Amino acid sequence: MSIFGNSIFGNKATDTVGGGQESTTPGRAVEKTDAQWREELTPEEYHVLRQAGTERPYTGEYWDTHTEGVYQCRACGAELFTSNEKFDSHCGWPSFWAPLAEGNVRYIHDRTLGMERIEVRCGSCDSHLGHVFEGEGYGTPTDQRYCINSVSLRLVSKDDSTDDAGSGSQS
Repeated sequence: MSIFGNSIFGNKATDTVGGGQESTTPGRAVEKTDAQWREELTPEEYHVLRQAGTERPYTGEYWDTHTEGVYQCRACGAELFTSNEKFDSHCGWPSFWAPLAEGNVRYIHDRTLGMERIEVRCGSCDSHLGHVFEGEGYGTPTDQRYCINSVSLRLVSKDDSTDDAGSGSQS
């Protein structure tokens, strides 16, 4: 099922997407004050994650990376996307055709800049990640492009997670 429904554009009933109700993610336990976020995040991270800013295209750490692994929210560590769903859209930001699990992200209408878009936020800490677009003609299984800011993500490579799993004591 598409998050876009029949036509979310022009739907004035709600600012959230998906069945007309806000996505309530289990474990949405990460709640911090603005001062705490400012202390923990760099100025660029704060601007994108907490103020819904956007990094410049082709400048982020992950826009052209092909490393296998899991992409976590840089603010809270929630697992959001995997390299299996990442694809080259040539738009200047990391692109995914689906999140790791639907409840890990939430969607809201974004009517800023005179456009109708769907904003993607972390389901755990409500940080801004980017936007999702549909019907652009990419040959992906969902026909969607999650256009995500690199600064919103932290990649845990498959090699790193394998190393962590094998770091216990051996007999």
